[in-house]
Amino acid sequence: MNSLLHIAFVFSFSSLLAQHTDMINSNRPGLSMAAFSVGKNVFQMESGIYGIREDHNLSRYNSNGFGVDLDLRYGFLFEQLEVIGNFKYQYDKYFSPLVETTRSGFRATTFGAKYLIYDPFKKGEDKPNLYSWKANHKFKWKQFIPAVGVYVGMNFGFANEDYAFPDEPSMSPKIMVIAQNHFGTRWVLVTNIFYDKFTTDYKSLGYILTLTRGFNQKWSGFIENQGIKGDYYSDSIFRIGAAYLLQNNLQIDASISKNFKDTPDILYGGVGVSWRFDKKYKPVKIESDEDGGKRVDKKKKDKKEKKKRIDEVEGGE
Repeated sequence: MNSLLHIAFVFSFSSLLAQHTDMINSNRPGLSMAAFSVGKNVFQMESGIYGIREDHNLSRYNSNGFGVDLDLRYGFLFEQLEVIGNFKYQYDKYFSPLVETTRSGFRATTFGAKYLIYDPFKKGEDKPNLYSWKANHKFKWKQFIPAVGVYVGMNFGFANEDYAFPDEPSMSPKIMVIAQNHFGTRWVLVTNIFYDKFTTDYKSLGYILTLTRGFNQKWSGFIENQGIKGDYYSDSIFRIGAAYLLQNNLQIDASISKNFKDTPDILYGGVGVSWRFDKKYKPVKIESDEDGGKRVDKKKKDKKEKKKRIDEVEGGE
């Protein structure tokens, strides 16, 4: 998920720590984008290698090859803001009744920014009821209230002409609305609704639904469905995969994808890695309503509270 492969555990341990979390939050190996950013001054790289096979029944062509995808994410200016660069490079062999050739080049290049506009966790989690087991385990309707983010990006026409639509413009916009639900501490649902290349003849409207399940603090798995509706290309693609947390800032993953038609019939799978550099991150604690709903520097707050306790002791003497 996008998919957000360890977020369920992350929020169970650090629900009050702004966007940045103890464990890496990667969109891999799914294609959906999470609502939360990586955190201010945090850099994250998500990359993988994949193999692909396409077989078009009507056009009577097929291609086989491999590619590399790379996402670069950086928390910029605010906790809620993230700038993103997406790149995909592919090499394949193309066969048809009249053509047999080798192709290589960028298949997609997109730059954009994402902003979290609503965070249901900013007030912290509900305090446990010390007198009622039932109250602590009852069904909570508020879990259906999602975190909401928006994304605005631009596609750049660096793609090999063999991978692009005929006379496709060199630049085209993409917008997206992102919703993210947490069901308990193990399930996360991410929903992306996007409108791509809408200023061109090749516009498409689509969605991505990613459901992630955390099995323990190391392993997680996901299922995902992507739908695309356009005048030139429409499809429905199903994905499944898993991820393993090697370290808090390092994750590996594997996945496989398949669509539901033969124009073209697409099958691809791959492995990848996500790595986060957060040495420049300064912890920011989201205070509850009892503290005025303010965001404060956690280190400064701890230092201030320590000084207050010393003053109280000296005053008592």
